[in-house]
Amino acid sequence: MENSLVLIVEDEPAIARILDAYLLREGFRTVQASDGETALQHHAVLKPDLVLLDAGIPRLDGFAVLARLRQSGSTPVIMVTALADDIDRLSGLHLGADDYIVKPFNPQEVVARVKAVLRRSLGEQKGAARRFRGLEVDFDSYAAFVLKDGQRQPLTLTLSEFRILAHMIRHPTQVFARADILDACMPESDALARTVDTHVSNLRRKLEEMGETGFLPAVRGIGYRLADPQ
Repeated sequence: MENSLVLIVEDEPAIARILDAYLLREGFRTVQASDGETALQHHAVLKPDLVLLDAGIPRLDGFAVLARLRQSGSTPVIMVTALADDIDRLSGLHLGADDYIVKPFNPQEVVARVKAVLRRSLGEQKGAARRFRGLEVDFDSYAAFVLKDGQRQPLTLTLSEFRILAHMIRHPTQVFARADILDACMPESDALARTVDTHVSNLRRKLEEMGETGFLPAVRGIGYRLADPQ
């Protein structure tokens, strides 16, 4: 985790300086962008390990930048917003944000969130790959695949989506409550339990786009299971 490169996308110079100072003190490398277009250019050239992305930046707002980042890969993204409304938070999660922080924030809390997301992305969870029906999850490499005609087709998932899939595939027909999924897969986040619905919906959609239907059925009043028993 040390020496990881964090792209700070923030148009308020004072906030950007504070974040930069705290991250540098913890051993991170940093680069800054004050608008969306510059952020995308830095991301394309520098390949940061994580992006701290303010929602209210000029020249492409944070949500537009996040959507573009998710089209090209799965770099961890923590959204930063001054809007505390849950709908705005869920908008970021729907596009694939791995976590969010609401202004005003404690810079030490931001650093803690960065470390937590990077721990997940760098693969601290270990174990052999596991298969279930047409799915395979490799816990060591944080990769997931759809198995078709003897071929492994990679799934492009956010960290939260991967963690949900990895958590549920260990007990694929067990019903998991939303709160349990949140605690197991996003323990450092202050996200609401209902944000699990957004991640599960995105994961289900990606599986269906790969031709894998019937996964992640909702269990009314409880939560979700990976698949119904056959």
